[in-house]
Amino acid sequence: MSVLIKGGTVVTADLSFRADVYCEDGRIAAIGEDLAVPATAEVIDAAGQYVMPGGIDPHTHMQFPFMGTVASDDFYTGTAAALAGGTTSIIDFVIPKPGQRLMEAYEQWREWAEKAAADYTFHVAITWWDDSVREDMGTLVRDHGVNSFKHFMAYKNAIMADDETLVKSFRRSVELGAMPTVHAENGELVYQLQQEMLDKGITGPEAHPLSRPPLVEGEAANRAIQVARAMNVPIYLVHVSCKESLDAITRARTSGQRVYGEVLAGHLTIDDSVYRSKDFDFAAAHVMSPPFRPKAHQEALWHGLQGGNLQTTATDHCCFCTDQKAAGRDDFTKIPNGTAGVEDRLAILWDEGVNKGRLTPNEFVAVTSTNTAKLFNLYPRKGSISVGADADIVVWDPQGSRIISAATHHMNVDFNIFEGRTVTGIPSHTLSRGRIVWCNGELRAERGAGRYLHRPPFAPVFEAMAKQGALQEPQPVER
Repeated sequence: MSVLIKGGTVVTADLSFRADVYCEDGRIAAIGEDLAVPATAEVIDAAGQYVMPGGIDPHTHMQFPFMGTVASDDFYTGTAAALAGGTTSIIDFVIPKPGQRLMEAYEQWREWAEKAAADYTFHVAITWWDDSVREDMGTLVRDHGVNSFKHFMAYKNAIMADDETLVKSFRRSVELGAMPTVHAENGELVYQLQQEMLDKGITGPEAHPLSRPPLVEGEAANRAIQVARAMNVPIYLVHVSCKESLDAITRARTSGQRVYGEVLAGHLTIDDSVYRSKDFDFAAAHVMSPPFRPKAHQEALWHGLQGGNLQTTATDHCCFCTDQKAAGRDDFTKIPNGTAGVEDRLAILWDEGVNKGRLTPNEFVAVTSTNTAKLFNLYPRKGSISVGADADIVVWDPQGSRIISAATHHMNVDFNIFEGRTVTGIPSHTLSRGRIVWCNGELRAERGAGRYLHRPPFAPVFEAMAKQGALQEPQPVER
């Protein structure tokens, strides 16, 4: 199949220019004006529109078994919805149970993902430690294209990684050229604060943000950053939701440490008032961790994105329907944590970012696609409009609009955290490896068409860092 995207403005993370883009055999074959292409090529009229790299969501949880249930979007429905919104690749998470071999969990997730409609790859979580974990980390990097490992500092008595596990896993990551990533919340503090809320009789969703205040995230973020500094390894913090975490990242980056931060579309646009609704179903639908924060944190996060201390945007797409959330009706700690958003991220960020002057179109491309591709070694195959790159492209209509609603979205969940918002700026077409999978409101996703993406390790960079040693040796003080 060949496709000519004609008459649009190509927008990359670096520059914008008028050009046609010709795609053939799943790749971008030519970029320019008056291209000579086969008469059989399908033509997309992109006049007045932008031609951008498809979005890459670095943080999703499809079909995730969690808190006694399973996320309602599987790898087909979730990735199909992503394509409808202009996202053409996801990085999901393999999360072994404590004591489970990493390779066993990895094979299970690969099996689940065979139905994916879009390209995908995995971070693998380190939820416990012994010699088998160390061995499997090596196998995953060398043989399966995994170059990032996730560490939950929250969820005590479940998947929480303690400091010993962080140190050993970070050290192993250095050896392998892999990037440690962390969910930064002090799990012990959260557990104790949850018990305090329950002891006080505060059992509804309003207790959720009270048990996870910004300080528990800020403390964990700072601790993880310092462990990474001691191990001399780069670190990536997922779903940064508050000023305290952003400040820890900013301090570290100012001192020269390689620290990267991700922010969710929801944390940029929704505040903690949602938890105070008297409608349990509404409030519970917003329960995720970290929780939505007071409005002041949103402006700080936008500044972090604008200033380059936050590099990527994601969704933490992990959706549960109303009847699943009802498991915590009498105890907020039993509400499955997670919200949807993989279909809406690009539209929300364009409307709240570009349309309001917070981001340029080029910065939008950087934070929704290119930066993720670079950080996780997918660039320039993904995240770029360049000859030879995968033809993962979104044709973006800056004047198009839609009203976001659970009644019309393609995600397999009965609630939308952005319900009722009118967004201006939507995809008219999405291409996944050269196939038109979204066309003016028509979803053409194919079950199983997604491809697993191998990501090489960062060995050359990490080897150079290792030669520098870990913490600087103390110098004698002259008296």
